[in-house]
Amino acid sequence: MDTARAVWWAGFKAEAPILLGTMPFGMIYGVLALAAGLSPALAMAMSSIVFAGSAQFIVAQLLASAVPALAIIATAAIVNLRHALYSASLAPFLKHLRPGWKWLLAYLLTDEAYAVAIMHYNDAATPLRLKHWYFFGAGFALWSSWQLSTAVGVLLGSQIPASWGLDFTLALTFIALVIPALLDRALTAAALTGGTIAVLAYGLPYKLGLILAACCGIAVGMLVELKHPPPIRRLEATDELPES
Repeated sequence: MDTARAVWWAGFKAEAPILLGTMPFGMIYGVLALAAGLSPALAMAMSSIVFAGSAQFIVAQLLASAVPALAIIATAAIVNLRHALYSASLAPFLKHLRPGWKWLLAYLLTDEAYAVAIMHYNDAATPLRLKHWYFFGAGFALWSSWQLSTAVGVLLGSQIPASWGLDFTLALTFIALVIPALLDRALTAAALTGGTIAVLAYGLPYKLGLILAACCGIAVGMLVELKHPPPIRRLEATDELPES
């Protein structure tokens, strides 16, 4: 993969299997957004502008409950704090890019796109100067499918029975993403700690359990890595590169 087009397409294809789990989630959002009183245009606008599934669900529910705007904004910000962790993880790989690229990739950054992109950044097969095209392809695949699935949910409305429980597919998607990435003790310890804390802290308000789980998982992973360094040196992103 030595051309931008080939790398972009590889990223798009890598993200494609994950869409089987995210598209039902987008459809459910479209249905719930209408049930919460949003117009079809507003429901679609939220998917295009916010582009964050969990935050969109929570915002729709809070709007339906007539919660004050500042409280809705604060809640959505807390739920999306995990993206700051993703950004910090990817920042060393993206520092050579122009601001326009950074803004674009920041907009496309999601849980699923991050999982695909970070594994690719840790793979030396593709030159670092082209890897942002892989990230772009993966992010665009998810973005376009999210818009489509939201539109389907908006169009079908209440015709999708709640008893279908399509939201379980997203959990299966994340399990499929995490398991292959557990390559050493540190990553495994971080995943087990984060998962355990997330379950135990599920009842915390404003989804704070997710943030607590992420912080605890990172802390445990770092401690384990200090004690048991991985045998294989991971890809370094500190090389000086021309701007792309």
